[in-house]
Amino acid sequence: MDLGNGLGHLTYSTLVHPADDWKQLWDSLVTYLPRVKERFARNRAFGVCIRLSASTAQTLAGRAAEREKLKKFLGDNDMYIYTANAFPYGAFKGTVVKEQVYEPDWRSEERTRYTINVADVLADVCPKGIAPSIQSAPLGFKPRVTADAVVASYTDHVLRVVAHLIELEARTGRRVQLALEPEPFCFLETTDETIDYFTHHLYSGTAAEKLAGLAHLPISEAHDALRRHLGIVFDICHQAVEYEDISQALQKLVDAGIPIFKLQEAAALHVPEVTPSAVEALKRYAKTIYLTQTLEKKDGKLNRFLNMDDAIAAYEKAPGPREWRIHIHVPVFLDDLGPFRTTRFAIEDALRFHKKKPLSRQLEIETYTWDVLPENLKTGDIVDYVCRELDWVRGRLA
Repeated sequence: MDLGNGLGHLTYSTLVHPADDWKQLWDSLVTYLPRVKERFARNRAFGVCIRLSASTAQTLAGRAAEREKLKKFLGDNDMYIYTANAFPYGAFKGTVVKEQVYEPDWRSEERTRYTINVADVLADVCPKGIAPSIQSAPLGFKPRVTADAVVASYTDHVLRVVAHLIELEARTGRRVQLALEPEPFCFLETTDETIDYFTHHLYSGTAAEKLAGLAHLPISEAHDALRRHLGIVFDICHQAVEYEDISQALQKLVDAGIPIFKLQEAAALHVPEVTPSAVEALKRYAKTIYLTQTLEKKDGKLNRFLNMDDAIAAYEKAPGPREWRIHIHVPVFLDDLGPFRTTRFAIEDALRFHKKKPLSRQLEIETYTWDVLPENLKTGDIVDYVCRELDWVRGRLA
């Protein structure tokens, strides 16, 4: 839904629903979206984030009749798509994903072809006047970046997709934008690392020359095209887990000229003081199919653990004062979870910044963990939960 006053469109991520193939996605769309739209947007058009797996993207890219079915459903229900989640390539619900969620990474033909399919689908199903974003992985899992050649391959594949986006806009008149999403333990992790990569690789003269050759453009136009078609998703949860000052991080991106194509509202677990009772309460969250990257502040230094289990083991071996921030998405409207808290304060900081200086035309709530949250955090059914999150964010921007 367009919030007006330059604040952009607000929706929630359909990654929360089963959508690993086209049938699952269709069933989720027709089951949940009209109910959410009726409660949240009422008589106004409702914007949609569509989760497109590689399988779904291939199906829709190759079958015009299925795209027409999707467009008819959206039109009949006064909805429109303005962003797609193309981060998880394959199955995401009901199976252990952990660090495999980043595979195939951005040095692969599979990731490149997948993203091109998503772009082709969006160019057809999104309405005129919308420049939809493709939310994609942060290039790769950091421990697998073993040489400069890996980074160079990431860049080459990204530029190939940007060249396709340029050609797509010339052919269809529809601009599609690729948005890479930094995340803990990935090649793009912190805001500073992201700015460094964009500045020295994607927005470099060398990249502009390569793109000019791929897209048959003058180099001067290639520089502009890179910024029109390539930017980031800023997931507030991820950067809060990194202990970043959110306002400072956002200002750095503005100063560096890196577009935030989507500002994503999500909250993480926050344990200001790790205690035995807090650890016991946290164990109910530990057995999950997703990564639970944990950053620990201890003795003035940051320690990183790929999973919360590892942080707990280190604490139990050597107890002592420390703070944890844990990459587990929890409802954005909650601040106090009893034995610990959330990073809702980071969302509030980002929304204050956005309200004063709008950063993006696209806002999205991404709490995809409904199925693995403890029962005490599930207020009502999934529609109640989603609408409460949407109302909370809209209220902060009113």
